[in-house]
Amino acid sequence: MLNQYETVFIATPVLSEAQMKETVDKFRGLIESAKGEIVHEESWGLKKLAYPIQKKSTGFYHLLEYKVEGEFIDKLETEIRRDERIIRFLTMKMDKYAVAYAEKKRARKASETEKAKEE
Repeated sequence: MLNQYETVFIATPVLSEAQMKETVDKFRGLIESAKGEIVHEESWGLKKLAYPIQKKSTGFYHLLEYKVEGEFIDKLETEIRRDERIIRFLTMKMDKYAVAYAEKKRARKASETEKAKEE
């Protein structure tokens, strides 16, 4: 059975746009190679960190929401830890309430975007 997970990672701010895209593609590819399914993906861009990490005060935030077998998470987290471009990450298994909340939030955001286009 596939479980739904959400991983947010912070990449070092010295990456170019192409390097950031390459990093995201690497993790997306790992998930898809494990017969996983990407449900949602968001790039939050460059944000200020609450406290310095590795002497950096900003970082590129990226969210991946996906369905995959539970055993794969250890492999994914090992790959994230090995990647020197990632300075922090958090993976969370989503329960049915978190999944429903995320879907509702995406639907609300889509309707707001639709209204903005109409105006």
